[in-house]
Amino acid sequence: MSTALTSSQSRFLRGQAHDLKALLQIGAKGLTSAFLAELDAVLEQHELVKVKIGAEDREARDAMIGEIVEKTGSALVQRIGHVAVLYRPSKDHRQIVLPRK
Repeated sequence: MSTALTSSQSRFLRGQAHDLKALLQIGAKGLTSAFLAELDAVLEQHELVKVKIGAEDREARDAMIGEIVEKTGSALVQRIGHVAVLYRPSKDHRQIVLPRK
């Protein structure tokens, strides 16, 4: 269950993410349950997160990003090189108000 975004919402979130630093990084061990648990907690707290992916192969990065989006229920806002921007609204305290269209 991933979050669906309109093009204007994606544009808005890209602007919000511009000044963010990557909070998490996937290393040589790849996608682990500990990483997913940490990402889930960070998404709940911040809603908008940059993740740095250490895989050298572009297809491997795309596969990892797809798996992250699927397992966390988040939306891929943007992917540039090794960095992916993910968004998932918080269940308890929403901070980011998305534009309607």
